[in-house]
Amino acid sequence: MELSVIIPTLNEAGNIEKLLTYLKSQLKGVAYELIVADAGSSDNTRDLSTSIGATFLSCDRMCRAYQMNEGARVATGAVLYFVHADTRPPEHFFEEIKSAIKQGFEFGCFRFKFDSNSFLLAINSYFTRFKSIVFRGGDQSLYITKTAFQKLDGFNDKMRIMEEYEFIIRAKKQYKFKIIPKDIIVSARKYDENSYLRVNLANFIVFSLFRWGASQKIMLNAYNRLIKHPKQESLK
Repeated sequence: MELSVIIPTLNEAGNIEKLLTYLKSQLKGVAYELIVADAGSSDNTRDLSTSIGATFLSCDRMCRAYQMNEGARVATGAVLYFVHADTRPPEHFFEEIKSAIKQGFEFGCFRFKFDSNSFLLAINSYFTRFKSIVFRGGDQSLYITKTAFQKLDGFNDKMRIMEEYEFIIRAKKQYKFKIIPKDIIVSARKYDENSYLRVNLANFIVFSLFRWGASQKIMLNAYNRLIKHPKQESLK
């Protein structure tokens, strides 16, 4: 298997069918598998996933880092690609990933832009082309060779928040990181339920707490107090 796409989910019936169908359209001629690592959805995420041919994993913990690790554990692909259910990778994304790996970048991500015409969100998107860790995030999707992922022991599944940031910082100590200059489309639903300023304030505070070494409990409490999140139940 060339590629394993791993998608952590919780009640993503509104997004998973569209994403899986799109991924299949982009992977013609590729030996791939689609793995949905689910945290106990009460909607029909399972039925939609399996009807499209994805492998559905029922995870016994509501924790994205744990779910992604579980997906990676059963994956058979030489390359792992972690994708959020409410995003859409760019066209020909696997060709871009393979090219980056051939250049010596064993892990990396894409830039992103929102599914919104908001000028302020366009500013946020612009900065994802820069290498600083402050401009990273799981929504940008993350690819990595399976060999490198295993050597790093995967994500820290004790983390409920900021797990992708911690992983990138740790992985950069051993491997070259690539920001592929193509855009993944990201849902603006979190901004739709809050204000632009409120979400960015929450992001700034939680990122600062992370850099200062604050506990997961402190970061989660701060985040949950500041904004309403579409997946709030997974962050408690």
